[in-house]
Amino acid sequence: MADAAWFKSSYSNDQGGACIEGARLSAGVMAVRDSKQPDGPAFTFRADAWSAFLTSVKSGALE
Repeated sequence: MADAAWFKSSYSNDQGGACIEGARLSAGVMAVRDSKQPDGPAFTFRADAWSAFLTSVKSGALE
């Protein structure tokens, strides 16, 4: 993932809190990592799983 174009979540801020970064990889795969540990692990999700996760978050189903 060295060539991944990482972007910070729009919900993240510069206050040192819980910040995540994402990167869109080939074949619709999404990678997610902790912005405070850019050399640490990253989770990857298939496009359908990522879409289902976002739908659940936006609907409030995970609160």
